[in-house]
Amino acid sequence: MALHFQSLNELETLCNQLYIGTDLSQRIQAEKALLELIDSPDCLSKCQLLLEQGTSSYSQLLAATCLSKLVTRAVPLPIEQRIDIRNYILNYIASRPKLAPFVIQGLVQVIAKITKLGWFEARKEQFVFRDIIADVKKFLQGTMDHYVIGVVILSELTQEMNLVDYSRPSAKHRKIATSFRDTSLKDILVLACSLLKEVLAKPLNLQDQVQQNLVMQVLKLVLNCLNFDFIGSSADESADDLCTVQIPTTWRSIFLESETLDLFFDLYHALPPLLSQLALSCLVQFASTRRSLFSGPERAQYLGNLIKGVKRILENPQGLAEPGSYHEFCRFLARLKTNYQLGELIMVKDYPEVIRLIHWEFAPNSVHYLLTLWQRMVASVPFVKSTEPHLLDTYAPEITKAYITSRLESVSIIIRDGLDDPLDDTATIFQQLEQLCTVSRCEYEKTCALLVQLFDQSTENYQKLLQSSTRASVNIAVQEGRLAWLVYLIGTVVGGRLTYTSTDEHDAMDGELSCRVFQLITLMDAQLSQSSNEKIELAILWFLDQFRKTYVGDQLQRTSKVYVRMSEVLGITDDNHVLETFMTKIVINLKFWGKSESVIARTLQFLNDLSVGYILLKKLVKIEAVKFMLQNHTSEHFPFLGVSEGYSLSDLRCRTTFYTALTRLLMVDLGEDEDEFENFMVPLTVSFETVAQIFNNNFKQEETKRMLIGLARDLRGIAFALNTKTSYTMLFDWIYSTYLPILQKAIERWYQEPACTTPILKLMAELMQNRSQRLNFDVSSPNGILLFREASKMICTYGNQILSLRNLSKDQIYPMKLKGISICYSALKSALCGNYVSFGVFKLYGDDHFDNVLQAFVKMLLSVSHSDLLQYRKLSQSYYPLLECLTQDHMSFITNLEPQVLMYLLTSISEGLTALDTVVSSSCCTSLDNLVSYLFKHLSKEGKKPLRSQAVSQDGQRLLHFMHQNPDVLQQMMSVLMNTIIFEDCRNQWSVSRPLLGLILLNEKYFNELRESLISSQIIGKREVLNQCFRSLMEGVEQNLLIKNRDRFTQNLSVFRRDMAEALRSDGSTEMGSLDMMS
Repeated sequence: MALHFQSLNELETLCNQLYIGTDLSQRIQAEKALLELIDSPDCLSKCQLLLEQGTSSYSQLLAATCLSKLVTRAVPLPIEQRIDIRNYILNYIASRPKLAPFVIQGLVQVIAKITKLGWFEARKEQFVFRDIIADVKKFLQGTMDHYVIGVVILSELTQEMNLVDYSRPSAKHRKIATSFRDTSLKDILVLACSLLKEVLAKPLNLQDQVQQNLVMQVLKLVLNCLNFDFIGSSADESADDLCTVQIPTTWRSIFLESETLDLFFDLYHALPPLLSQLALSCLVQFASTRRSLFSGPERAQYLGNLIKGVKRILENPQGLAEPGSYHEFCRFLARLKTNYQLGELIMVKDYPEVIRLIHWEFAPNSVHYLLTLWQRMVASVPFVKSTEPHLLDTYAPEITKAYITSRLESVSIIIRDGLDDPLDDTATIFQQLEQLCTVSRCEYEKTCALLVQLFDQSTENYQKLLQSSTRASVNIAVQEGRLAWLVYLIGTVVGGRLTYTSTDEHDAMDGELSCRVFQLITLMDAQLSQSSNEKIELAILWFLDQFRKTYVGDQLQRTSKVYVRMSEVLGITDDNHVLETFMTKIVINLKFWGKSESVIARTLQFLNDLSVGYILLKKLVKIEAVKFMLQNHTSEHFPFLGVSEGYSLSDLRCRTTFYTALTRLLMVDLGEDEDEFENFMVPLTVSFETVAQIFNNNFKQEETKRMLIGLARDLRGIAFALNTKTSYTMLFDWIYSTYLPILQKAIERWYQEPACTTPILKLMAELMQNRSQRLNFDVSSPNGILLFREASKMICTYGNQILSLRNLSKDQIYPMKLKGISICYSALKSALCGNYVSFGVFKLYGDDHFDNVLQAFVKMLLSVSHSDLLQYRKLSQSYYPLLECLTQDHMSFITNLEPQVLMYLLTSISEGLTALDTVVSSSCCTSLDNLVSYLFKHLSKEGKKPLRSQAVSQDGQRLLHFMHQNPDVLQQMMSVLMNTIIFEDCRNQWSVSRPLLGLILLNEKYFNELRESLISSQIIGKREVLNQCFRSLMEGVEQNLLIKNRDRFTQNLSVFRRDMAEALRSDGSTEMGSLDMMS
């Protein structure tokens, strides 16, 4: 839709369609038209028109968005133009302080981006974009509205400086951020604190919206300053409780003044809830300040001030009634314990009073922080050397009690009000329970007595309700919810034995609790035919898993007291009896819970965990329930193996886990008994025969598809567990001639249905894995070649068919096409690296399976864009290792590729060199090294080659000719690698060093140009230092690629990287344009 924007009205109509329109098609068209506007030559004049004459705020917002995109383009606007835009916007918002807040925000973002990207740009030896703080001070002298805008500019600038733009080199970002930190950030924080002091000094009018807005913006500014990434660690925000704020040493004076902390505690008490929450967020960062900022006495004083503030908050707890403030307060407490040791905390004068004052409410969003605090406190008890009382033996049981009772009391409220049940979010529950397990073992007698009392009471009420004639469903649901929580909690405290010092008495208490859960299991299983509860079943599986980790296994003392009480009540005397109970429970679950995917999945995961470890396997195979499973793994006994209409395709995924565990059990006594293996495979044989018959007749498509998906998943589980040559050969003989053709036919027929093709392709990829050398067949066996031929047929069939799927949308392209391609590449890589096929045989005997699969690889590859190769992690992690194999062992194939294909491969390597995923970047380095070494070797032999190497020479000649035609390819890659070594955070330095030597030896002239370019961009005083760095890099390095020479270069490179970093570290010496060897 080519648009010529003739009028303001037309632009405003498009703005309204984009921002407030409800018609999706109109919005998409408007978006396309406005993208054209950004690329048009008169974009700036149109933005000015919208800002000055636009009648709606949306017109001004569009202008701000366009300007933001303009100033961040890869090719920057001229410096004069950016200065004009910045000055224009500053004057514009100064003359219109009543603009809509989102418009001011958008325009301020443009100023922040211009300032950041031009931070090191100078005009007439002056950094023209750094005077922004002087400009802001003019706003602070104006009206209240101007005051707020000034603070917003500083806040947005601080946030922008901290924001990593992954489309630009990280070294540039760090240099700008570091310079901003050192020159401006402290002044901004001091200014913000002085503004807050001014606010507190005057009587606060909390009804005045403008004043409230000002305080909010200043607090946000302080928070942005304290959240700054001071050392370039880019801490993962999800790891909130592990965060330490690396405050610069130059800021010590601010933090040593007790008035600084007092200011924020005073603000918390003086401000309304929304703003006091922000004050607490700032205090969270103050509590996280790195310990090394202070000396020992200073640290104790600082901690004392923090604890004094906590005491003051707890003495006036009204503000904590607000959920947001309570949440931040819990974060504050958790950070305190993260940063300070228990021994330090108990030395603080107010510690006993603070511990006593805490009234714990486990609000949903704050549970994590509270449990983090208490778990770390209790875990630290054994290491405290101080004689001061820590009081945790008094308060930890109360914390455990508070958590337990709050969970149980929530059940009836959730059911009554129809709220979201936390029992449905098992991931969060597991996280909380793992934290609770340490706390619960402190003064364990009290916790155990409480759980026994609550459990007995709940089971008694539950049984009465089940036996009553009315059977009120709400009351039953409440008791079932309470029982589910209690089973989770008992599993947790039993699992806590591994995290805390335990005694025989504690083991006996675990036995008391465990007896009750095992009795509940019997009760629940007895009534499965009438009623069942999924939440209790999941809780029981959690308990069984915790009991397994704690009391079943190789390290267990056989005389554990846990079995004393269990043998009296249940007749369970040791872990053999427990294993029988486990297996009986597993069989019952698999029989009766076929339609509950979560119960089946968790049960099978439990079975899988049991089947890992030889000692346990030897015990398990003697159990009747296990023998029953090995002989009767059919849908008749285990409905989840069925393929009826009632089961969705996703339900079949857990079958792989089931057959992996089952095959491990089979392997214990299998040996070379082929008859036993055949018997085990009978259910699968029957299913395959059924599919074969249906294929030959008019078949029911859906049912056949389900059967095949199930079979593929079953076989993948079996193949995964067969780790010996003997057992794998049995599977190969069973599947090869009879059933692989059926799978081939299925791929051909349903190639466009990933639900069907993915399991089959994954099975083939598993069969190709030479794990534990299981595919090293006897010398007289052709099995390796036969297997590869079948894989080749399948990959070729799939590859050729999948290319017919065109015009796939962005959300379809991965599941419909790229996922299958990535599995094919993974299978091919396993075959090429498996060392069980001699690929030279194919050409020798005129067999085209190897050539065909390589051609299929190329066709599939060319249908994928470079951006998709790197965007989809599984695809990149299968493609790049495959390319590494091809460049290592099959260079004749690479050199015979068409020039455009070879260019595609080399471009993919070049782009992969800078990937964040080290698997990808390391594979690219190895592939490049293989190519460069091949070229170097060819050039070295030129002129002295004997006649017999003529064919090899032709391959090398083709590659050499291509490189002569495209010299920039290797030069670009050398630039990328040098850039990575000098400026980036290089995490695989050894891998980078290997191809770099070959590139330098092949392109010495270009290497010298790169060196001169970098050195000449530095100030004169540094040039000799950098020259010396480059001389040292090549010192003692010879003109060959022998391993000894490579190792010497790798050592030199390590020293070179360190010396270059030192030389380039000082601020302001380099214009940012030169900090990139790729430009």
